[in-house]
Amino acid sequence: MFRAAVVLSLASVLLAALALISCLSVEDKREIRVMPRFAWVLVILLVPLLGAGGWFLAGRPARPVGKPGSPWRAATGFPEPRRPQAPDDDPEFLRSLGERATGDGGQGTTSEEDELLRRWEEDLKRREDDHRGGKDDPPDGPAKPEEERRRRDGTES
Repeated sequence: MFRAAVVLSLASVLLAALALISCLSVEDKREIRVMPRFAWVLVILLVPLLGAGGWFLAGRPARPVGKPGSPWRAATGFPEPRRPQAPDDDPEFLRSLGERATGDGGQGTTSEEDELLRRWEEDLKRREDDHRGGKDDPPDGPAKPEEERRRRDGTES
């Protein structure tokens, strides 16, 4: 019996403390219902069980539960955190993947770039074949791609 009285007393004190904290943490005094804040504090302190119960049932401000745009869910007292969108559901992410796949800015490569790449690959293949065959590089070192292009096109400057 003594243990039950201690547990009930602790529960009463805890409930009164929670009600007092809740009452004092309301930012806008106009949102408090039924009585002014100082009256609620007195009732909670002087009549712990009835005061705390009265605060939670009648004095506490009404929550905007279920209103559009509100982070509160109807069944709980906790806000639902905004969850990040999955990458495959995010249109901006999918657009950036498309741009990466096609090159800069999603425009793709031009025929000039394709031709230059083809020439570089041919030059690399020729050099590798020459190197395997025992031939050395030209005396002035390996040709740069731009110099090689000019030499092939006949536009030496």
